[in-house]
Amino acid sequence: MRYAKWTLIALVVAVIGGFLHWSLPSRDIVRIVDTEVRRVDTTEAASDQDTTRTRDVRMISAMTPDDAPRVYRNEDTGFGWPPFFKFDSANLAARAQDAVSGEEDPRWMIVTHYGWRIPLVSAFPNAVDIRPAEGPDQRLIPWFNITLLVLLAAAVFVVRRQLLRLFRRG
Repeated sequence: MRYAKWTLIALVVAVIGGFLHWSLPSRDIVRIVDTEVRRVDTTEAASDQDTTRTRDVRMISAMTPDDAPRVYRNEDTGFGWPPFFKFDSANLAARAQDAVSGEEDPRWMIVTHYGWRIPLVSAFPNAVDIRPAEGPDQRLIPWFNITLLVLLAAAVFVVRRQLLRLFRRG
């Protein structure tokens, strides 16, 4: 029974950790090499017929300092999850087009994004912000993520402590 308990706890921690890793912002230092707009068709199955919606998805192609490719999608998040309230994907596309540079004269940019790149299902992280970097070796410390995770850990500690105190009385 002890193994089942620890397996369940590990599974819950892994799911919550994965959710936080996908949702919280990450930053990459990259050289933007191209931007494009792709037409994407999505089919929604209704009870009696299929409906096809067409939308444009902006893409940002980039290279890291060690020449690894990175591709980001650039879509508005609106009021959905995660709550970045991004409504300026057209402006971000214009900044990305302006930041395109070649290997001979690279312009290093910091791309803030969330999500994962999963080539098997053609999933791309969503770019949220682009700004100039000091160079390819600039150190990026995720202060927002650190603060949020510390507050979350403190909340879990307080709730756990209160529950243990409550169960000891009863």
